[in-house]
Amino acid sequence: MKKNNFPNKIPIFPLSNAIFFPRTTLPLNIFEDRYIQLVNDCMKNNRMFGMVQPKNRGNTKQEVYGIGCLGKIVSFQETEDRRFIISLSGMIRFRINKESNKEKLYRTFEVDYSEFLTDLDKKQDQKINYNKNSLLNNIKAYFRKINYPINFDELEKLNLDLLASTVAMISPFSVEEKQKIVEAVKIEDKIKTLDEIINFNLLDFQENKTIQ
Repeated sequence: MKKNNFPNKIPIFPLSNAIFFPRTTLPLNIFEDRYIQLVNDCMKNNRMFGMVQPKNRGNTKQEVYGIGCLGKIVSFQETEDRRFIISLSGMIRFRINKESNKEKLYRTFEVDYSEFLTDLDKKQDQKINYNKNSLLNNIKAYFRKINYPINFDELEKLNLDLLASTVAMISPFSVEEKQKIVEAVKIEDKIKTLDEIINFNLLDFQENKTIQ
């Protein structure tokens, strides 16, 4: 899909600890009225909306981070209790310019994709100079330290880009750590940021065990 085909004004779903990337899929359980309305409207239009992380969890109007990812609904199911179970396919990241006038229960923002056009290059992973085995060893060590069950055989099959994206999505990192990975423009920067976060968490885990 070309840049010109992406909408400049999009609905936004702010969800803490939920990030995703182009060429990944995010399952969502939709039950709040405002997001039921959002999905209904998207299904009638282009099936696209954006995911961003909120900066706070209070009852007041949430401030959101400035960078998120546009997704397209690729599967949709309505349950008997009127929830929606959907899968969102990541397309391209965006930077928020400003919030639009509130006409719906959900929020809409004007966004810009120009910083992230490389997200559309499916062959960019071939140009990466990074030690995949070293990264995999760190990932395995991290998940074993926190006793987090994961299929390492499936991870090994992924290219570096999808490997970094998948681990960032499923890891119990903080909101701030996840956001650093989302905001890394180049794949090399995303992988390096992920590796640094994993190493920091491994070191922190080791220090805590030593103190105990």
